[in-house]
Amino acid sequence: MNPTAADLARENEELRQRLREAEELITAVRTGAVDALAIHGDDGPRIFTLESADHGYRHLIEQMSEGAVLLGLDGLVLYCNAALAHALGCGLSEILGRPFTYFVPPKYQAYWAELWQVGWNMQARGELPLQNGRDGALRPFSVSMNVLTFSGAPTLAVLLADMSAHKEISTIRSVVAKQNALLDRKNEELVRQQAARQAIERTAAEVSRVLEGIPQIAWTADLQGQSTYFNQRWFDFTGEILVSNVQLQARIHPDDFGPAVAKWRQCLLSFEPLEIECRMRNQAGDYRWMLGRAQPSRNEQGEVVQWIGTYTDIHEHKLAQERVTQAQSLLRDNNEELTRVNVDLDSFIYTASHDLKGPITNIEGLLAALTDELPIEARQRPPVHDILGMLTKSVERFQRTIEQLSDVAKLHREHGLASAPVPLAPVMQGVALDLAPLVRSAGAQLDIDLAEGVAVHFLEKNLRSLLYNLLSNALKYRDPARPPHVCLRAYPEGQQVRLTVQDNGLGISAAGQRKLFGLFERLHSHVEGSGIGLFMVKKMVENAGGRILVESELGVGSTFTVLLPQ
Repeated sequence: MNPTAADLARENEELRQRLREAEELITAVRTGAVDALAIHGDDGPRIFTLESADHGYRHLIEQMSEGAVLLGLDGLVLYCNAALAHALGCGLSEILGRPFTYFVPPKYQAYWAELWQVGWNMQARGELPLQNGRDGALRPFSVSMNVLTFSGAPTLAVLLADMSAHKEISTIRSVVAKQNALLDRKNEELVRQQAARQAIERTAAEVSRVLEGIPQIAWTADLQGQSTYFNQRWFDFTGEILVSNVQLQARIHPDDFGPAVAKWRQCLLSFEPLEIECRMRNQAGDYRWMLGRAQPSRNEQGEVVQWIGTYTDIHEHKLAQERVTQAQSLLRDNNEELTRVNVDLDSFIYTASHDLKGPITNIEGLLAALTDELPIEARQRPPVHDILGMLTKSVERFQRTIEQLSDVAKLHREHGLASAPVPLAPVMQGVALDLAPLVRSAGAQLDIDLAEGVAVHFLEKNLRSLLYNLLSNALKYRDPARPPHVCLRAYPEGQQVRLTVQDNGLGISAAGQRKLFGLFERLHSHVEGSGIGLFMVKKMVENAGGRILVESELGVGSTFTVLLPQ
């Protein structure tokens, strides 16, 4: 059908109208009066105005799973997408125009107010629970907000992402983490058990190597006393391949069997450590002394699970011990015999010194009578005078020897007598007065240095004799080449008192020091003496539980050191 002129005119007018509208739109776009977007396609450029773009944006907002809402300055909901309406359990008509705070729980109103203020000034983010409009249930949301212009007015655009799934995922992750941690602990426990089992196996192997490597016979037994293990040393000792309790008991000497079995049974009941000595027969048929020891072995709970023991060959030690016992018995017999001899000797010395006093007194009297009977001229003639002098000196020496023998006998009898603390200073003062003439005649210097209040456990008369002997010897055996200088010191030292007498006299050789304290030993003949003084000093010191020492050098001098109990 051909169009009429009227139709063509009408179509022409419509095209011109559309062209004018297109030109006006293009002019508006060019001048910025209308927001539009130009898209180039196959059929040429297409112009999308704000209305068309807003339509696509709204479609995007409605389709996304996150909630979206536009809020006015008064906090009223101007727009809400379907996702948020569904999450809040309300229809759009129930949300639009309602204050958004209606859906904010009371507990979080203050937090929302703070977030609201920040959002109007800058982009803001936070987390906030919203309550369902139907049942009041709370759902967590992540909130982000920004200011937009809507219909020419500023609005607050709020995007809300439901955090429930995130929470569930976190919960699931937590459960999974706990399960993984549990599995890790179980795996660690399995690893520890495996390591412990390997350690036990290594320990068992090491124990086996140790038990097989020691020179003693090693064995184990159960709680009933039945043998469960013997190392190779046992089979080397017995020469047997197998072992049993019957074989073990047959190896014990009949005299030792009863006591050994009784001790073993007692230990099985009390769990006390076992220690016995018994003779056991080796493969050659000889009995050898063995020291048997055993300890109860306990588990981690402290329960006894078995016995571990050893047999140690002590045969040579036992024989040596028997020889020592015999020697000690013989020594005791000898000591008793020596004690009897000493008692007899003391009695002899006492009797001899007592019995000799009478004859020597008679000799002294006869010598005096003979002297009186001789004329004065005869007594003064050289042979007679010299003989009478020698006789007189011999009698005096004999009398001194008898007196010293009596002193030795008394010293033996005083051994063991109780002593009391004796202050050293008063005794020393008395000895110094007695020695004053000898000190003056020798031109000696005597220095005394005593600690304040020092005292010794000693018999007072013996202490005086000790000091007198040591000091008088230091003065008598002086070196004529130099003035004598004697120094006495005494001071406490632990539980003892150290007393020293030091001189610059002749000195004593090493050989002389070894026999210095012997009875009747004399090292110098130019000084009168009997050689009994230092012997008695040593006996007195030892009887009191002390010691006496000497250090000396020829031509330099000597130092005597006495240690006495306080």
